[in-house]
Formats: sequence, structure tokens, C-alpha cells
Amino acid sequence: MKCALMEKPGLIVYEDRPVPAVGGDEVLVRIEHIGICGSDVHYFQKGRIGDFVVERPIVLGHESAGCVVEVGASVRGLAAGDRVALEPGRACGVCSYCKSGRYNLCPSVVFMATPPYDGAFVEYVAYPAHLAFKLPEGVSTLEGSLIEPLAVGIHAANQGRARLGLSAAVLGAGCIGLVTVMALRSMGVTEIYATDTIRARRLKAEELGARRAFDPAVDNVPAAIADATGGEGVDIVLETAGSPAATGQTVELVRRGGVIVLVGMAPEGRMQLDFGKLIAKEASIKTVFRYRNIYPTAIRAVEGGLIPLAKIATDHFSFSEIPEAISHCINDKESVIKAVIDMP
Repeated sequence: MKCALMEKPGLIVYEDRPVPAVGGDEVLVRIEHIGICGSDVHYFQKGRIGDFVVERPIVLGHESAGCVVEVGASVRGLAAGDRVALEPGRACGVCSYCKSGRYNLCPSVVFMATPPYDGAFVEYVAYPAHLAFKLPEGVSTLEGSLIEPLAVGIHAANQGRARLGLSAAVLGAGCIGLVTVMALRSMGVTEIYATDTIRARRLKAEELGARRAFDPAVDNVPAAIADATGGEGVDIVLETAGSPAATGQTVELVRRGGVIVLVGMAPEGRMQLDFGKLIAKEASIKTVFRYRNIYPTAIRAVEGGLIPLAKIATDHFSFSEIPEAISHCINDKESVIKAVIDMP
């Protein structure tokens, strides 16, 4: 099979590898769609994200879905021909975090395309069957590949205790911000305000359910949201861009007793918050690291029409165009929301 290998930051080459053998509890999946995540772009550009450092050649890509072509001897519930979405994190299953259901915090997790582990920019993947979630007839493998970022958005909304009748502000309307908007809407949050400096993203946020989308480079966002909420602020503020400026602004936007959810990967170094104002508001801070126990819920939400997930896929490339696709994500930020690799 072919794989797209990042030999070093900035250089992807194609090489031949054997099709992986299938273990007893695994399925062999022919990959059909792979989303390009911001982490893929970051590793390509910088060679690291925080403490995760690329020290040897690596296969990127972790947002994937495809068709089962072979099942291991002990696999039940899946068969050749089934279409599946792959949850990319394999936790140990025995640590205290796994046993308490918080497996996203497992210190021994093997996560696709996170150094030193290879990802899904390949033609075939052998993968644990319990992490291959069958897609119903109405859900495509394109949508299946986007279940991964959607899971982040749903987890973020859960961390904010989203429910019918609440209000929210989503800071950053890239892919994660947009799936967070859709997750909030699916939970009954209809008063949603979004921010982004890129016009196409603001328009997409309004298309997908935000009541208004503001440009933080031009608009006075705290004043605009105060005006829209009668001076109260919103119940939930979700920062999805990893921006120090936006993170500092969360305290201004949240109402008394509300919740701030930090979703975006913070840059290296410290960020400032007005803790005096935070304490006076008795607001709480929650954080998001990936997701847990979300894939079945996310798939049902897409199947039921609650979340129009395919609308975030704006750019499509072939498997042979992965270097060009990543470069496009870097150089055309004004237009790209989510680039997807369509396999042959």
C-alpha cells in the first residue's frame, strides 16, 4: 500500500509499505476520507505541538473513515463491507482514568498522528474493532471522517453544561469553533454569538446556527455581547482558537455564575485572566482535552439531521495531493475551513 510519510517538517514523500496484518480483535479498513486537522498543519510547519515533538518520520492524519475489508477472528458486530469511523485514541484500559471512564486522560494513550505514532494518511489501517464505529446508511464516510472534530465540539458543549434556553459565545470560528456551534444548537442553545477575524468563517458560523458573528479586530466584542444580552453576558463562553487575547476576553463575556470552557490549544507560555473579576462573578473554568465516550452520540446526531456536518468540508484533495492540501491550508486561511482527502 501507499502511505504519505512526513520525513521531516515541511517534507512529505510517498512510500510503499506492506498492508498491515489484522489481529484477532482488529479490523482492516480501507481508508476513504481523511480530514486535515490543524495539528497536522502544525506538525508540518513546526515539528511540534507543546511537549509532542516530531523526532522521526511520521504519518500524519487522524480524522478518518473507510470500509472494512477484513475482520479478526474474535471480532463481532462488524463485517467486510461495513463503513466505519475510527476513533484515533487507543487508551490502556487499566489505569484509574480509563476505569473511571475518563480515558481521554490516559497517560499511556496511543493517538494517531501524535509523535511517535503513525496516523491515517495511508491506504489501509489495521485497527481495534471497538474503536471502529459503524456508520448507518444515511451517514457518509466523508461525514464519518469529521466525527472526530465533532466529538471535540460535543465534549466542549458538555463541559459547558449546555442545555435548552442557555446562551453561548464561541470565540474562534475555525473547524472546532463551527462544530462547537453545531453541537450547542443540537442541545437547544439557540442564542449563540461567534467571533473570528476571517469573514468566510463568520458567514459559515451564522449559516450553521450563530445568531451573530463578530470580527474581534473591528468590533468591540464585549460591548456587542453585553448589548445583545441586556448587560448580563452569556451563560457559556467557549474559546476554541487558543488565542491569548480571546482567552483573556472570556471573563468579560461570561455572565455571573456562568462557565468558561477552554478548548483551543494554548500557545507556549502564560496567558492572563482577570481572576478578581472571575471570582466576583463566581464563574467556573472548564477545559477540554480531546473527548471521551462521544462517537456513538455524534454519529446518531448526524444521522438524525441535528448536525449538518458535511457543510464544514470546504476543500477536497486526492491522496496524491496531500502536500498541496496542507500547503493550501497554510496559505489560504481566508477560504479554507476544513480540507478533506478523498481516497481513490
